[in-house]
Amino acid sequence: MDIQLHCTKTGSGPALLLLHGNGEDGSYFAHQVEEFSRDFTVYAVDTRGHGRSPRGTAPFTLSRFADDLAAFMDEQGLETADILGFSDGGNIALLFALRYPNRVRRLIANAANLFPEGMEGWVLEELTQEHRRLAHADTPELLHQKQLLELMLRQPHIDPAELGTLTIPVLVIAGDRDMIRADHTRLIADSIPNARLVILPGDHFLAAAAPAAFNAAVRTFFTETADAVFTEGSV
Repeated sequence: MDIQLHCTKTGSGPALLLLHGNGEDGSYFAHQVEEFSRDFTVYAVDTRGHGRSPRGTAPFTLSRFADDLAAFMDEQGLETADILGFSDGGNIALLFALRYPNRVRRLIANAANLFPEGMEGWVLEELTQEHRRLAHADTPELLHQKQLLELMLRQPHIDPAELGTLTIPVLVIAGDRDMIRADHTRLIADSIPNARLVILPGDHFLAAAAPAAFNAAVRTFFTETADAVFTEGSV
């Protein structure tokens, strides 16, 4: 990897990786770090070109970010981990699980999408208009904003059929007023064998805006799947 990802590491126990959304950083998960560091070693990771992680020279794509995560786990000495991803972080988590299935114990996909059209139409329109405004961006800051928009407008491209290969426990969670279409969230859950689907009152930013309900749903998932994933000698 051409860069080293920044993270905050808190707590002790099995590894839990937190992957933030587009244009954010690991601090988005402040309430989850506080809650889950009681039982896990929590790594709140800044994606390439986000927060305190450098942009580097590699392609700025979700697939590259998934490979970055594998390199990060290698650096940290983690063979496997639970992964909680929000929005683009959820997309990265899905791509990672498809590419590195043996490295994920459990996956929580919060407000993820398989392709851009999984977002509500009004969201796509707003993103498209903002991208047009930046068509002639000529400063590093504006060019970076343009790249962030292109991540959402052009990626990911995951065939729902691919999700049928996942055998790990998966929780799909979203808000009932999410910017991801409700039928698309159901499509993700229906495409993953035995995936659990939870819809909570709230918008796209559940983990930050409704942490008590969000954390309770995640903890229930962890509790109910503990026997399935933790074996003697697991990392």
